[in-house]
This record gives sequence, C-alpha cells and structure tokens, in this order.
Amino acid sequence: MNDQTRPATVRVFIALAPPDHAKEELARELRPAYRTHPHMRWNRIEDWHITLAFLGELPAETVPLLRAPLANLAADDRPPCLALRGSGTFDDRVLWSGIDGDLDELHMLAAGVRTVVKDCGVAFEERPLRPHLTLARARRGDRSSAAEIAEGLAGFTGRRWPAERLHLVGSNFGRSHGPIHYRDIEAWSLGSGISTES
Repeated sequence: MNDQTRPATVRVFIALAPPDHAKEELARELRPAYRTHPHMRWNRIEDWHITLAFLGELPAETVPLLRAPLANLAADDRPPCLALRGSGTFDDRVLWSGIDGDLDELHMLAAGVRTVVKDCGVAFEERPLRPHLTLARARRGDRSSAAEIAEGLAGFTGRRWPAERLHLVGSNFGRSHGPIHYRDIEAWSLGSGISTES
C-alpha cells in the first residue's frame, strides 16, 4: 500500500478547555518557572485542555460520525463548574495542574462521551479519567525539574468557572518534529438544550 492509497488519519481526543481568564491566572503563577526552567518543553497556553476521552489515530472518514452524537450529548449536559488547583507530576517528567470543583459531574460527562464514542463503533483504549491539564514535559534524564515546579504550584487555587463547551480536537502529533499543536475540529455548547438530528 503506497501513500496515495493509505487512508488519511487524524489523532483525535475529546476535551474541555478552561476559559482564558482561568488560563491567564495559572500562567501568571507559572511565570517564575518559565524563567527558571526554560529547558522544559512547555505546552502552549492556548492548547491547555482536560482530556475526557483520547481516541488516538482515527481514519479521517470516521470523525464526522462523532459530530451529531457529541452535539446531542453536549446539548443535554449541564456545564460542570471547575477550577484549576495544585500541581503534580506523572513519571517525574510530566508536569500537570489539577482540577477541582464538580468532579462527579465531570466524571459523568466523560462516561457519557466514552459511551457515545463506543456507540459510534470507534474502538479506543479506555484509561481511567484523571482530570488534569498537562503543562510541560521535562527532557529525558531530567528527573527533578517537574517536581520542583509542582512543589511551587502546590498551593495554587484558581477561581471557579463553568466548562461551557465540549471540544472534538485533532492534533499533528507524530506528523512533525516541532511542538504538538491542537485544533478544534468542532465544539458544542454544554447545556444549550439544542440538539441536532443530522
């Protein structure tokens, strides 16, 4: 099979995104770390998100099948009220900010999203939901920077905000040697009550 006949794929996940004011609040708190740890691979602030379901690489023609069911789910779900709080690390290298607020509602929304995806016939690896924003990754061999920054953020608590939109997101992961960039394929207002029949 050559490149012309191989089906196009897109790396996809479904997520919530903090509003700009919440991201700015956390970014202000991170400013000292940006200066003291410039060697960290910092995620772009506009790409900060809370992943509800990571679907991985999908054939491009599969993605439209998700649109109407996700739109209907979003219309029927009330926006959970969330806040950014504290920090920690995964595997000593991945720095994250924690999520606080209506966590039961957040878990129910994620369960609904995952059910919709499965009902659309899309297979994906179901990992337990650990709500967080990934902020940065340390370079290989650096086992201390992420923990140092997390310690400085441990007491951070941001203001609460409603998660207003459900985002179907695509990324260029694996397609280039530069930083990962994300783009909304589509986003729907949560709790709008306006569903779609298409």
